[in-house]
Amino acid sequence: MTSVTPSDPAGAVGDRIKVWFRFVPREGWLPYDTEGLWATRLSADTARVTNIPFLQNGVAEGDIMRFETDADGLHWSKERVEASGNCTIRVLPVPSGPLGPSAHAVHERLSPFGLGGEVFSEDLPLVAFTVPADADLAGIKALLHRGREDGWWHFETGCVTDAWHAA
Repeated sequence: MTSVTPSDPAGAVGDRIKVWFRFVPREGWLPYDTEGLWATRLSADTARVTNIPFLQNGVAEGDIMRFETDADGLHWSKERVEASGNCTIRVLPVPSGPLGPSAHAVHERLSPFGLGGEVFSEDLPLVAFTVPADADLAGIKALLHRGREDGWWHFETGCVTDAWHAA
């Protein structure tokens, strides 16, 4: 990663940067009010998100964000410039359920759809998935609902599209 220096305050296109998001923490959930997402700089004030948000809603991997850089060199999200068409879903296995607290078991259940996911931590096996725009949205939704009904997991949608709603 190329760092931003005083002689090049904007950084170079293609640099990997972290874009920060501010939000109000949800009651009964993780006590964070910011989340940093890796992104690839596209211009002096835009970047494409390259990882999956665990906390920030309304953003998916591949989205292009406009940001402002503060005096400390942190890049703060201002708005989404272009949606990728991808969706973000988060799945938390029920510790006492048939899958136990296993992020691996969640991955296995969703692997037929080819979804890539990241795990929050071993202590909190929350799995965040990117659902590509061309995925089998109806099949994924059906499995998510069945898993919830069968006590495998809880899930939430962090960012969805009209196609997701229609599936």
